[in-house]
Amino acid sequence: MQAKTELDKVWLKASVLGCLWASSEIVLGSFLHNIKVPFTGLVLTAIGITLMVSVSCFWKEKGIIWRAGLVCAFMKSISPSAVILGPMIAILCEAFLIEFAVRIFKKNLFAYLMGGILAMMWNVVQMIVKYLVIYGTGLIDIYANLTRLSEKHLNINEENYWLPLIALFVVYIIIGIAAALLGYYIGNKVSKVPAKMKSISVSKVEKIKTPETRQTFPYSITWLVIDFLLLVGTLAVFNFSKLAVGFAVAIIVIVVWSIRYKGSLRRLAKPGFWITFLIITMLSSILFVELKKEPQSLKMGLLYGLQMNFRAAVMITGFAALSTEFGNKKIQDYFIKSFFKQLPAALEVAFDTLPQMIANAPKLNDIFKHPVDVLYELVNQSDFWLEQISLKIVKRKNIILIEGSKGEGKTTLLTEINKILKNKDLITGGILAPAFYENGIHSGYDIINIKTDSKKFLSRISGDKNMPFVGHYYFYEDAIATGKETLLPDNLKDVDIIIIDEIGPWEIENQGWAENINVLVKETKVPMIWAIRKGISQKVIEKWALDNPLIFDVVNVNINCIIEAIIYLCNKKE
Repeated sequence: MQAKTELDKVWLKASVLGCLWASSEIVLGSFLHNIKVPFTGLVLTAIGITLMVSVSCFWKEKGIIWRAGLVCAFMKSISPSAVILGPMIAILCEAFLIEFAVRIFKKNLFAYLMGGILAMMWNVVQMIVKYLVIYGTGLIDIYANLTRLSEKHLNINEENYWLPLIALFVVYIIIGIAAALLGYYIGNKVSKVPAKMKSISVSKVEKIKTPETRQTFPYSITWLVIDFLLLVGTLAVFNFSKLAVGFAVAIIVIVVWSIRYKGSLRRLAKPGFWITFLIITMLSSILFVELKKEPQSLKMGLLYGLQMNFRAAVMITGFAALSTEFGNKKIQDYFIKSFFKQLPAALEVAFDTLPQMIANAPKLNDIFKHPVDVLYELVNQSDFWLEQISLKIVKRKNIILIEGSKGEGKTTLLTEINKILKNKDLITGGILAPAFYENGIHSGYDIINIKTDSKKFLSRISGDKNMPFVGHYYFYEDAIATGKETLLPDNLKDVDIIIIDEIGPWEIENQGWAENINVLVKETKVPMIWAIRKGISQKVIEKWALDNPLIFDVVNVNINCIIEAIIYLCNKKE
């Protein structure tokens, strides 16, 4: 926990933004890759640009964007996707390019547009570099020959190798501008329009899931060095020996990697690789025949194409092997502790928050039906997740939870506890929410300020359609405002114990008293006793990051045990 307490404001916000970016990459990216959607990288880059631009519109601290890119890149390492090294590099470069534009041109629309253009154009640059690394410079010859052949058949006299690439850059520039404009629009909308109070059904209780456990891998620094040497050595054999020797060495090395890294052949098993294999081999053969016009052109073209494809197979499996070994925690810890002292702390709180963020991610059908609305909701949650991470840093102690179902007597027990504590000269504060009955029928709840004994209608089973509701109950907004004012730290600074009745599904959804509870958890040290709904104790503990709270079941509890616990907490010095 020491690392978390040292986390400054910029890294704190960067961990939120990086976590938001990573959740979209992991959830949406994995889905798009798995269903083989073309241009997935383009879509994810556009989403990343939109998130970076929109959040930076209302979080003005310098350096948030590049820090968020670092957090997101490291978090990408837990992605279920088999390919992570390329996306990690892309995320880092995109974040640094947006940060560069913002630093040069300041935080304005022009800077965001330039950042969007640079980040999106990096996709083209990385794609070109990737293919050159995988297939070698022979790919340039194929591209140039293909362009020359096209010009020959189209009767074009001028050679213009750059025209297709320029056209590609133009398309990416337009998409980058669109993503930046969308981010600018969303960011300004979020900063000007406050979030509305949400109504929810009782059945809609937040389901926080933990990611699937991944199988442990026997990481080895020795194997990392061996993998690097095998990769470099195999490429050298291809360049300086006969093709037959190169093919034999490549096959042996690939077999070795496939034995240690079972996922390294995953790319080679995909139809896309073999389609590319055939296309490159055929193109190489055709171009040699058409342009060289030599007796051995067909054979030379086939061998040239095969050499490029074997090189590609070695590069793909080799980078998969290296990427796996770079997952070694020792390597990651050494890197982040050597260069970025606060990155480990930011990653720690971000990884803690990621399961919640993924569990709260929009449904995939909503993403495709209303993409702009979904992005707006993601950005609008930035301050909420900042609050959540801040709570994880606090790790609040001295909290007592009284758990029970509806009608089991939580409020009755708290009322009795309140009386006993007052008789013991302890000052109590907070709220009680006794049930309201009309003609013997449970018709709603009232709210009582414990310090002043003032009472108001809190909710009723009938109400105006514009009133916020939870389940069957409509809530009075003036009563909610009164409750929030009652739970302000300034109004509770002289109390010995704070009572909150109750915390339920609405608070789990960050409504009701949730905002005030956040503040009380972070800014006060006064012991608190909360009434909570049966079955949500773990969600309450996780949401407010409580450290070993005392939990009592309202049905089986002995009131004297609770009183003793409260007195102990009141007398205990933090």
